[in-house]
Amino acid sequence: MKRGLKGNEEEDGGGTSGEPQGGLKRKQRREEEEGVHWDCLPQEVLLHIFQYLPLLDRAYASQVCHRWNQAFHMPELWRCFEFELNQPASSYLKATHPDLIKQIIKRHSNHLQYVSFKVDSSTESAEAACDILSQLVNCSLKTLGLISTARPSFMELPKSHFISALTVVFVNSKSLSSLKIDDTPVDDPSLKVLVANNSDTLKLLKMSSCPHVSPAGILCVADQCHGLRELALNYHLLSDELLISLSSEKHVHLEHLRIDVVSENPGQHFHTIKKSSWDAMVRHSPKFSLVMYFFLYEDEFGPFFRDEIPVTHLYFGRSVSKDVLGRVGLNCPRLVELVVCANGLRPLDEELIRIAQRCTQLSAIGLGECEVSCSAFVEFVKMCGDRLTQLSIMEEVLVPDHRYGLDDIHWEVSKHLGRVWFPDMMPTW
Repeated sequence: MKRGLKGNEEEDGGGTSGEPQGGLKRKQRREEEEGVHWDCLPQEVLLHIFQYLPLLDRAYASQVCHRWNQAFHMPELWRCFEFELNQPASSYLKATHPDLIKQIIKRHSNHLQYVSFKVDSSTESAEAACDILSQLVNCSLKTLGLISTARPSFMELPKSHFISALTVVFVNSKSLSSLKIDDTPVDDPSLKVLVANNSDTLKLLKMSSCPHVSPAGILCVADQCHGLRELALNYHLLSDELLISLSSEKHVHLEHLRIDVVSENPGQHFHTIKKSSWDAMVRHSPKFSLVMYFFLYEDEFGPFFRDEIPVTHLYFGRSVSKDVLGRVGLNCPRLVELVVCANGLRPLDEELIRIAQRCTQLSAIGLGECEVSCSAFVEFVKMCGDRLTQLSIMEEVLVPDHRYGLDDIHWEVSKHLGRVWFPDMMPTW
């Protein structure tokens, strides 16, 4: 028995001391039989795998072998990149390691095409983003996004420092098609630089809450960038002249226009846009979406919804009066989605029925701190039918009456929707 055991040990590599070597040989034989060679994977397969790895894991993987390091530096891997710049003391978000940033700037800046910067509220992070932007002199970006996870960030920087860094990208890119610069100190002269170098390629521009831009500045963009398809800005930049420019024959059909209507100070006055200007937009771009976010006090809605407006998606972030919602029902025939965060204690029965009657494309509605009788709500759903794909109503909104109570309203609503529906519940902690 001992001789047989000894012979087996020698065959496997010398007993206990040889087990690792024997195991390695068996593994190699198995890989050869199965055809698995991690160090010989095709480069395009490695590239595909690396694209799914977080940046730090990707860097670790590049140290495995020479071929994996080559894959790590392939230009295709660096076309799309997001710089995350956060201060550990003030943010829980992960930050891109400074050494990796240096390596990216040194070896891959000319490969970058789709770039975004995600920064926290600190000035240090915003300054770091500008320092990186100012070094992108050899790249031709197609997409640039500056994202502040919390204010003030970029707005706290010296304006000249920010503009100088941004201008580097505007001048060197030449083919910028998408630009997201919300909550930044961009100004009219820098927009002229953007237009001078990228007017033929710019298709998307998002620049809400940019206080240094004037209506004339955004009008310059619309006049020169005839390929613009998506635009997001604050209401103070919206003008009749801008809408007429976007409606000109030489301009492509606009697909998406987002307007943020925000009150900086209680009692603020807002200008009126002519109905004829909106009509020109609809004639030129009949399928465009007009998204409007309202953050106003009740006494500031005077200029709005007096005439027909082609809004498709409407969001009220603060309390809105019955009168305003009544005007919405009368003058928003293209409305697709309506969200009302608050209204007060006066039931919205008549207003809801009017919206169902006049807004024949409505498919989504959300009601927060409002009141609607159960009977009126059932009638609203009955009129809209199964075109209501999204129906988000808090249970506290529904007021029981002589016809329906809270216990049985979901059956009636489900019947008219053609699917099971329940009101949303306020969580209790």
